[in-house]
Amino acid sequence: MKTIDDYNFEGKKALIRVDFNVPLDADLNVTDTTRIEAAKPSIIKVLEDGGSAVLMSHLGRPKGQRVPEMSLQHIIDAVSDIIGVEVKFVEDCIGEKAAEAANNLKAGEILLLENLRYYQEETQGDEGFAKQLAALGDIYINDAFGTAHRAHASTTIVARFFPGKKCFGYLLANEIKAIDKVMRSGDKPVTAILGGAKVSSKITIIENILDKVDHLIIGGGMTYTFVKAQGGSIGESICEDDKMELALDILKQAESKGVQVHLPTDVLAADAFSNDANIRVVPVNEIPAGWQGLDAGPDTLAAFKAVILVSKTILWNGPVGVFEMETFSKGTIALGHYIEEATQKGAFSLVGGGDSVAAVKQFGFQDKVSYVSTGGGAMLESLEGKTLPGIAAILA
Repeated sequence: MKTIDDYNFEGKKALIRVDFNVPLDADLNVTDTTRIEAAKPSIIKVLEDGGSAVLMSHLGRPKGQRVPEMSLQHIIDAVSDIIGVEVKFVEDCIGEKAAEAANNLKAGEILLLENLRYYQEETQGDEGFAKQLAALGDIYINDAFGTAHRAHASTTIVARFFPGKKCFGYLLANEIKAIDKVMRSGDKPVTAILGGAKVSSKITIIENILDKVDHLIIGGGMTYTFVKAQGGSIGESICEDDKMELALDILKQAESKGVQVHLPTDVLAADAFSNDANIRVVPVNEIPAGWQGLDAGPDTLAAFKAVILVSKTILWNGPVGVFEMETFSKGTIALGHYIEEATQKGAFSLVGGGDSVAAVKQFGFQDKVSYVSTGGGAMLESLEGKTLPGIAAILA
């Protein structure tokens, strides 16, 4: 696996695909700089070697249109502040302006190109568009895990124009290593914690990881599909009735592979989907009519804690309750503390997938686990066992 450490960038122009698809507020200020900070080490390595960096990214979904509020011009100040170097900007990503700006770049300088998705050719994976991008650099670095599952011009096709001169940036290399630890090389016992609302969105992940894990903890809304499938009463709890057979099949598969499945035994139920609802703890299979399970109960959390604390490798994908409401956030927070404790004892913990990453950030656990993935869809497809086009393109 060729990484950025395999190259010296002295006198070279690095064309770096970063993921600067960051959230902006109403005044077009960056509200979360995590992705910019994640790209910094790779950019600094190029500059310290004596090279220059041409950064390319998308922002939002302009669908081939020049949408002013999606211009990367709005993030220049944030990028300059974080990298510690004044970033130059060009109002295009291909064509004469872009070529001239790249040609004039001196060692130690950074150029940020305009939003790639102003051109439909980017998402279409157009070879001609990729060739024009490729002309802007000497070595190609992919450091955008968040888009590695897309066969776009800047993430996949462009790599064809850099035979022997393409590599992974630090961020993407670390993502690959973290997933490999969970899926292949991690110490046992390996525990996967899968939460979230729907079984259907996690089917392929569950089926792929059953050969790799020793324990499977299931929480969140998808609990109730499993419980109802086993004959339990779930009141008004969320449930995918058409996935109940599948839930039973997953339990059978797990048993045949020697994987211990841990389902909640009690839940915090509410008489309405509201932070101010009446609440009570009930057995997971005896939720009264008109009530719904919205968080893990105390007995469940005690059982989950026991499993997590003996684990050596932990994957956390999805919360165990409606953590966005304070009343139902306790289970997810408790889970964060258990994973933190296991990590302190030497376990490797990987958090990935939109909602769990949001929870980890909201409750301050990002520095208390081993690794927090930056890519939602890319992370999920990796866990499903798929080869991501952006990764395959560098390995080719």
